[in-house]
Amino acid sequence: MWYKRVFTHWRGDLAGGLTAAVVALPLALAFAVASGVDPKAGLYTAIVAGIIAAVFGGSPVQITGPTGAMAVILVGIVAKYGIEKVWIAGVIAGIIQVALGVAKLGRLVKFIPYPVTAGFTNGIAVIIFCGQLNNFFGLKLSRSEHFLPGLWQTITHLEQLNWAAVVLATIVILTQLFWVRVTRVVPGSLVGLVLATAIASVFHLHVPTIGSIPQSLPLPQSIPHWNDFGLIQELINPALALAALGSIESLLSAVVADGMTVSEKHNSDRELIGQGLANIVVPFFGGIPATGAIARTAVNVRAGGRTRLSGVIQGVALAAIVLTLAPLAAQIPLAALAGILIVTSVRMIEWEAIGLLVRATYSDFAVMILTWMVTIFFDLVLAVEVGLIAAGALFIKRMSELSLAKVPETDAFPPGIPLELTKEIAVYRVDGPVFFGAAERFVTFLRDEPEVKYLILRMRFVPNMDTTGLVAMEDIYHDLKRHGCRLILSGLQSDVQKLLERTGLLDKIGRENCFETTDAAIYALNPNLEAYQPGVTSNLGSEELVA
Repeated sequence: MWYKRVFTHWRGDLAGGLTAAVVALPLALAFAVASGVDPKAGLYTAIVAGIIAAVFGGSPVQITGPTGAMAVILVGIVAKYGIEKVWIAGVIAGIIQVALGVAKLGRLVKFIPYPVTAGFTNGIAVIIFCGQLNNFFGLKLSRSEHFLPGLWQTITHLEQLNWAAVVLATIVILTQLFWVRVTRVVPGSLVGLVLATAIASVFHLHVPTIGSIPQSLPLPQSIPHWNDFGLIQELINPALALAALGSIESLLSAVVADGMTVSEKHNSDRELIGQGLANIVVPFFGGIPATGAIARTAVNVRAGGRTRLSGVIQGVALAAIVLTLAPLAAQIPLAALAGILIVTSVRMIEWEAIGLLVRATYSDFAVMILTWMVTIFFDLVLAVEVGLIAAGALFIKRMSELSLAKVPETDAFPPGIPLELTKEIAVYRVDGPVFFGAAERFVTFLRDEPEVKYLILRMRFVPNMDTTGLVAMEDIYHDLKRHGCRLILSGLQSDVQKLLERTGLLDKIGRENCFETTDAAIYALNPNLEAYQPGVTSNLGSEELVA
């Protein structure tokens, strides 16, 4: 039973949960600021969503809370609609996620191509990095909803930079980079945060701070206008964006966690339900939409977390920190949080993926770059859509190339075939149910080799054919006919033959041009050849073909 596993691993779960809480504290504050909301919203989200998702989610070691990817979407929604409407959008997003889980659509994340996920992850990293430049330089500027105008606004106001803020942010960055040489028990982000706050307080530096955080637990509250149907219609698109990104990131994080532990693997559908319930509940406590967090989940696993208890402990530990240390948080410089997020964004960039895609295929690399650029200059949802379309088109192209292959002459022709006949015959093997773009390929082939008079398609490994394949076959037939080339089919399976018969295409091609084997077709092209065994050279009659 689950409770036996909980008590068996309670020591590891305690260590994992406490360590994840220490890591989550500065990140929750930082991502809340990056989202354009009060820092307390980030803490409340990490507490409430972290506990609910741990109990009801599908991954035993997942840590849920505010993330950089969600912050990128939220900052635009907050700027446009305000925090109260963000709460409504979060509830709608949670309902959508629960519906996806109930419909058992969680496994669909596995079909998102790697270049697409790498592209939008890298795009998110760039947006987070540039979005923190104002805080890094100590500039008191209003947040821009769009990437390029915001970056240009920062550049044109650099004469107002606050050198104290730059120094504090740099201290935090350097601390994170070099603290691992001292110890990995306490995260460098927390050490840098405490150090920068202490320096700012001791030397009375005039830098923007995050402001006061209530020294109390998140309490239930009402959401204004949540039953306004017109408002719900207005927020459905932002909610869909939140649900899509939250689902993708949470499931990807769960997959990463699976690879780090030999314990119970995650259930994708249940994970969507758990994340959805968390996003439904957390707005009523003043929080923002959350997702599974890869970095915090990894910390939990490395520290010993093995069951859902670790996620619950993380939430409880954060609640205890809020009750005891909230007054001190008011003095945290925004520049310190900017330093944390800048390092986080640089680490988010998938450098290995970039190198792998460059070495692998330029087409996959192009899909990643396209997704990356659309993420930066437009939005994440559009980036995923564009990336999937580009990857799908690339997949179709590759399938077309893989499903049609010319058979080498040494394998295509049986013994005794005259040389002059072999020059007039081309044999192609067809693999799989569909061959996109085949007609155009054969027209190009005939232009390059006009001496070919017979084209034999070996169909033995085509179990079925859809409408696209049927149209391609008919186009091939007409194009070959115009070029004076005869189309011959061999090895038709029964389902494919019946489809050709029902549509009338078999009669157009001619039953006399259909054979059981490729050898039979080749011998039939020269009546003088008698080497082939009687009976095998017979073409299709009215009887059903023997596969």
